[in-house]
Amino acid sequence: MRLWISAAVAAVVMGCTPATPPAPTAEEIAKTSAELTVWFDARFEEQVQMSPLSLTMLGRKEQYDKLNDFSDAQADRQLAWRRASVAEMKQKFDPAKLDIESRTSFDLWVQQLDMDEKANKFRDFGYVFIKDGPHAFLPNFMMSFHEVSEKSDMDAYVSRLNGFGLAMDQTLEHAKKAASLGHRPPRFAYVQALQESKNIITGAPFGKGEDSPLWANAKGKIKKLQHDGKVTAAEVKVLEDGTSKALIETVKPAYARLIAWLTEDEAKATAESQGVGAQPDGAAFYNMMLEQQTTTTMTADEIHELGLKEVARIRGEMEQIRAAVGFKGDLPAMFKFMREDKQFYQPDTDVGRAAYLKQAEDYLAGMTAKLPAYFGRLPKAPLVVKRVEAFREEKGGVQHYYPGTPDGSRPGIYYAHLSDMTAMPMWDLENTTYHEGLPGHHMQISIAQELTGIPKFRTQTGYTAYAEGWGLYTELLAKEMGFYTDPYSDMGRLNAEMWRAVRLVIDTGIHSKGWGEEQAVKYFIDNSPTPEAAIRAEIRRYFVWPGQATSYKIGMLKILELRALAQKELGPKFTMAGFHDTVLAGGALPLPILQTRVNQWIERVKAG
Repeated sequence: MRLWISAAVAAVVMGCTPATPPAPTAEEIAKTSAELTVWFDARFEEQVQMSPLSLTMLGRKEQYDKLNDFSDAQADRQLAWRRASVAEMKQKFDPAKLDIESRTSFDLWVQQLDMDEKANKFRDFGYVFIKDGPHAFLPNFMMSFHEVSEKSDMDAYVSRLNGFGLAMDQTLEHAKKAASLGHRPPRFAYVQALQESKNIITGAPFGKGEDSPLWANAKGKIKKLQHDGKVTAAEVKVLEDGTSKALIETVKPAYARLIAWLTEDEAKATAESQGVGAQPDGAAFYNMMLEQQTTTTMTADEIHELGLKEVARIRGEMEQIRAAVGFKGDLPAMFKFMREDKQFYQPDTDVGRAAYLKQAEDYLAGMTAKLPAYFGRLPKAPLVVKRVEAFREEKGGVQHYYPGTPDGSRPGIYYAHLSDMTAMPMWDLENTTYHEGLPGHHMQISIAQELTGIPKFRTQTGYTAYAEGWGLYTELLAKEMGFYTDPYSDMGRLNAEMWRAVRLVIDTGIHSKGWGEEQAVKYFIDNSPTPEAAIRAEIRRYFVWPGQATSYKIGMLKILELRALAQKELGPKFTMAGFHDTVLAGGALPLPILQTRVNQWIERVKAG
């Protein structure tokens, strides 16, 4: 500080002012921006090399025989690496000499460190063994993403199975540490994790019965190698023996240790579901989670009030459909009718499940034909619709999307839980298909992965408010495109939006206002025709994943706000394709940075 003061005084005494540096030239900006992109790509490569699972998700086979290091020590190393990378970037690159896209990348890299630093303070607060936790994710990863086309790939598969012991023990240590500090999920999460874990090690080769999920998957991959002439009969025997040995000697004991701890610790969990606000420093943790998930500084109270207003607005639109179809009864009665009448459900049989998946495919085909009128940029990657694997399937579970690889060698997957068809109303299928598939998650994520001309890290970064906000926005967009010709499907669309509005109320109610499970369920049932089984599955997700459920509606509302702004500012110059390409062509972004991007597009179109 003294040096700065001395310099200022000297300038005054000498009667002169510091010279303003000249504005950078277009050549300097282009050169610096290109150099920053090269620098970012080198950092991205360093980053993905720290995660063998990420490499596989990208369709790459480096470190194909390894799993991630889930230890605290590795988390410390990764955070130290990010701190050093931000310091190096600030030292090497002047933001004033960057073009718009490069400045966005610069700001994103800094913001990610800020978010990581905030999250690191609460590292031991999060729940580990919840729905689709590591106990379920790792087997699903092996079955769905570890592809086998050569013998070496199967050798790597076996090696990864042998790594399950360390990986499960490391994640178990996280759960034990969190529990010791008073951070336990409600008891239902223990019951669910126990059942999922037992499902993994039930059947052959662990004991009698049908092949277990991993064993059946491994045998199928080995059989395909043999069919393709990649291995001999003798090599098949070696691979099967190695897989069986890894499952019995490594995977089973790892899950047995997890099951033993879950069984013991379950008694210490609360039988009555409670939000994180009831736990030590829970309010601070929840505030951090809201900021991480929404990329805003909205408080729990502000989000709660927004939810109440949106619920009231959407109920008004539902009343209009109720009147249009001539339903004899009030809105709650219509909800009950839609929830219970058999005409809205496929039979709980394999034929019914096949019909459900076929209808989803038909909706996607119809949407695909109309996309060019609303989008300039379209995804290249294929999309498939699949039933969730049996070992992790949940009655009333939420459909979800897994991205494909950037090169399109593995398609994106739209998953549906179909173990209980009475929880899967057909009036909900159309909007869900657009949200998970096209023009929702598959379009947004695939386009991001296919982007060129920006640093690679931006093609893989995810922000929930952006991604889920886009998915929910596309449900409304589909209405504007002429879909939902069946009024009950349109009611399903409104129900999906109501679902996300209800989340604002319930998530904040649970974690900041002390709501219990039954209070949350009643509020949901009073405002939605969603089947109770699906509602209960949803509510339990909110309990174990605080804040995440608020991101959808907040993201959607921001995108609609930005579209309305662009329409007002641009008038006849506004195009849907131009707006959508602006939103999608930068990869996933925090909402404030997305707003800056749209504002910049508006100014360019005005000037153009």
